[in-house]
Amino acid sequence: MNNFSFRNPTRIHFGKGQIAKIKEEIPADARVLITYGGGSIKKNGVLEQVYAALENITFFEFGGIEPNPHFETLIKAVELVKQEKITYLLAVGGGSVVDGTKFIAAAAEYPNDPLELLPTKGSQIRKALPLGCVLTLPATGTEMNGNAVITRWTTKDKTGIFSELIRPAFSILDPETTYSLPARQVGNGVVDAMVHILEQYMTYPVNGKVQDYYAESLLKILMEEGPQALTDPMNYDVRANIMWAATQALNGTLSLGMPGDWSIHAIGHQITALYGLDHAQTLAIVLPAVWSYKKAQKKAKLLQYADHVLGIKAANDDQCATLAIEKTRSFFELMGVPTRFSAYGLNATAIPAIVEKLRQHGRLKLGEHGDITPDDVAQLLQLAL
Repeated sequence: MNNFSFRNPTRIHFGKGQIAKIKEEIPADARVLITYGGGSIKKNGVLEQVYAALENITFFEFGGIEPNPHFETLIKAVELVKQEKITYLLAVGGGSVVDGTKFIAAAAEYPNDPLELLPTKGSQIRKALPLGCVLTLPATGTEMNGNAVITRWTTKDKTGIFSELIRPAFSILDPETTYSLPARQVGNGVVDAMVHILEQYMTYPVNGKVQDYYAESLLKILMEEGPQALTDPMNYDVRANIMWAATQALNGTLSLGMPGDWSIHAIGHQITALYGLDHAQTLAIVLPAVWSYKKAQKKAKLLQYADHVLGIKAANDDQCATLAIEKTRSFFELMGVPTRFSAYGLNATAIPAIVEKLRQHGRLKLGEHGDITPDDVAQLLQLAL
């Protein structure tokens, strides 16, 4: 394995009633901006709990942060932060709200045009407002890392940024906040978390048994509990296991000393930006295509995955690897997330624009070996039609 170092973790408050812990985390003299999305937190009682926890603390609100948060919307929040002299941000919602709030935290303290942060992937972030979050949709793992993905809607560009300065200081994870999620979001969340794990796992062997076996256990949990969350949405234990697995999927543990792929995300981001598909929907389309296209290079890990996670027995290694890909595709479909472009009304004419966006963003050498070029992407996406 490669050398690695540990980072300062986010403080996690997990379980029923933990939203009340906000009062222990945010200074009494803070000026807080609550950020949220479409307003479902007003209907399910989450915002009411947040209000109670912020009693005697000055706070303001900014709603309307979109799925795949738009730069154009977030800049309005930055203006409010400056106008009201906000000192602390509290994201209440799913991954997009948290990602957007991370950008607000950095942009509010950036001395120049915040648009400059996107092409640099956040490398110019030197200061950021402190932030915490109340997570209502387990999926992205953003509640315990320094990653964020921002969409510039006017140009149809989706860009990832990273800085330890935008890692949440604390995150509240109460599984009961997920009870009211629509089935589509439940399915998307499970698929998103799975692909985060698989991007770090499905590469090549490096004797990283701790990370490998941990990844495999998380995958088993998601594949066991995911379908139950659809049929028994008020089951606390099911929701708790999914929520914690999704957090573990991208908090940095699985990547320690390990190679990563991330071509699936890079390609998927362009599909979302161009055609408006949900993030998890793009991952479900691209993953089987990448794995099929790179089956020879990934065969050792595909066979390990087939044995340790899926329990597949086959006549030969090639058949086993193929079955592992198809069984993964079938699970995504079971979770209500289609895996073909055609299911979303798209066909081969969508592919050139996706490839061109990768070229524009300099994503010319994708995958764990850096051997997936834009031309390769054009070919492998044919497998997803």
